[in-house]
Amino acid sequence: MKLLSLNVGLPRESLWHGRPVTTGIFKDPVRGRIKLHRLNLDGDAQADLNAHGGKYKAVYCYQSQHYEFWKKELPGRDLPFGIFGENFTLDGLFEDSIHLGDRFSVGSAEVIVTQPRMPCYKLGLRFQSDDMVKRFLASGRTGFYLAVLREGEVAAGDEMNLLSRDGNAVPVSEITRLYITKRYDQNDLASLNRALNVPTLPESWKHYFRERMEQRSA
Repeated sequence: MKLLSLNVGLPRESLWHGRPVTTGIFKDPVRGRIKLHRLNLDGDAQADLNAHGGKYKAVYCYQSQHYEFWKKELPGRDLPFGIFGENFTLDGLFEDSIHLGDRFSVGSAEVIVTQPRMPCYKLGLRFQSDDMVKRFLASGRTGFYLAVLREGEVAAGDEMNLLSRDGNAVPVSEITRLYITKRYDQNDLASLNRALNVPTLPESWKHYFRERMEQRSA
């Protein structure tokens, strides 16, 4: 898996439905080697730290192959790398082949997969489209977040090499599916129990899934 484009951006104000909104979703490609810190990249920041950023969302990754899908879905739309708010535009594995707890080296840094992306209204702002959030989630092309295990420098062109995989091996796509599934069957419960045993899945996700499981058994 290769890092094709490294994208950063600082929060800026933008109008959405006539009101100003401060957002960090606007990312632009940068050249050269950039320092990857525990919480973000040099030149990058999030506006709403309650919903974005933090150690479990230090880096957002999105696959370059997804752009081909969106070019068909959004004909005539200019889609430069970074438009989905991703820091890493990747060439390689998809959400069904990336797992919670997958640990990678990239440049001189080391990172680990924590969760899929759940889009908020600011994706709609970026595309100036009210239905973009729904379409993005329905597509299954969510991308995923990384936590930083070892700080280092990264650049476009770096390879992301798999170092280890959590024994529970729950794909990112499965977590997204379980999040939006209305009712759980026995296979779903087995997947959830594996996911709950992955240390890098944030506690907020585990709390949500535990509540859903309790509701099912009530």
